[in-house]
Amino acid sequence: MPRSKKGKRGSSKPGSLRQEVLQLQLSAKAPLKGVKNGLKGESAASDDDVASDILSHYSSASETTSVLEEGTGGEQVDEQTAQEETEDKLKQCIDNLMDKSTKTRLAALESLRQAFASRLLYDFLTERRLTVSDSLERSLKKGSGEEQAAAATVFALLCIQLGGGGEAEEGFKMLRPILTAILMDGTASIAARQSCARSLGMCCYVSAAEDGEDLIKSLALLESVFMSSYPNREGTLPTPKPGSSGLHSAALQAWSLLVTLCPASRLTVLLPLHLPKLQACLQSSDVNYRIAVGETIALLVELGRDIDEDFEVDDSETLCECLKSLATDGNKHRAKNDRRKQRSIFREVLHYIENEDFTEEKIRFAVENVYIDGWMRRRIYDAFKEILESGVRHHLQFNPLLRDIFGLGPPLILDAAVKGNKISRFEKHLFNSAAFKARTKQRSKARDKRADVM
Repeated sequence: MPRSKKGKRGSSKPGSLRQEVLQLQLSAKAPLKGVKNGLKGESAASDDDVASDILSHYSSASETTSVLEEGTGGEQVDEQTAQEETEDKLKQCIDNLMDKSTKTRLAALESLRQAFASRLLYDFLTERRLTVSDSLERSLKKGSGEEQAAAATVFALLCIQLGGGGEAEEGFKMLRPILTAILMDGTASIAARQSCARSLGMCCYVSAAEDGEDLIKSLALLESVFMSSYPNREGTLPTPKPGSSGLHSAALQAWSLLVTLCPASRLTVLLPLHLPKLQACLQSSDVNYRIAVGETIALLVELGRDIDEDFEVDDSETLCECLKSLATDGNKHRAKNDRRKQRSIFREVLHYIENEDFTEEKIRFAVENVYIDGWMRRRIYDAFKEILESGVRHHLQFNPLLRDIFGLGPPLILDAAVKGNKISRFEKHLFNSAAFKARTKQRSKARDKRADVM
């Protein structure tokens, strides 16, 4: 779904998918293989009313499997009644966020988390976004560590629900100070700080991607967290405090998500600063942090090669030797599952560093697919999957924000006739390839705009 700087959404009225593909076939000289690193970009905004209609349609057509919905004794209820019942329960959960009981507030946050992750609620939340934001701010300021962690996650989901437009940006500017304060508070709960790091990265990504100043501030903040794991002047890694590796991983992954938005001028500063230090962190004692570091190295190298095809990592031989060691690690003192996971990831990283070889992954949902064809797209997809969990496929199918980010176009309206007359694999390939190409062009334009600010 196209996005503009003000967050307006819109599209042309959906027509026959076969007609669209036919137009692509007539205009294309040859099938496209796909555009590497298709990422989040900009395109011209259209009619707000049409976009609102699409969002409203899919809000009411969403799956009804949320934990908020209880059985109805086997009796079928019409769609409108089910929608009203769900909204009534959501309203009660929002009211419960202000309850005096911590247990009640936590239950409400968990119910909202599951509802926000499993369905699209744009119309419902647009009318109540300030109320929800106020309640989340209260939980972040006065709640326990567990409540703060839950509130930060729900806020990230709220931004995804609002679609990264003006409403989400408004909420991000409102809650960013408290998210920042918790993240930087050494006495705060580790779980709360981790959740705030992930929320800060995701909310900045979807809400303030076009604001170079916000992007720089968020990058610097996250850097200050994970850089404490970097080696000292003597080249020795610091002894990690209990729980700090998880916090460093969350901050590094949130930072790497935001790095995918940086223009070339900023990347030329970040790459030489962080790559050598991250290479040293591959010796960390925590397997999850080692994996996060390895994936970030691969991402940064991909970004470097995207700017300059002759880009090379300093002391690449040492890096490759280290990656080979981790890819074949058989130390018995490590858990078997940890060894297996580490070997798999570092084999991929090594193959990419040495041969620019990336194993493409296909994510299927309904009748569509998303192709993960590079480290940038993997980081973006993993970030959404971490927050949306099993609901990520539902949002890929219906949420205009995710469909915009992954170049899927407006949500497809699949009636019985369409389902019974599926388009061919070649037509799907042509359609997706053209979408990737268009988004790559818009991505370049967006980077140029941010470069002017940064």
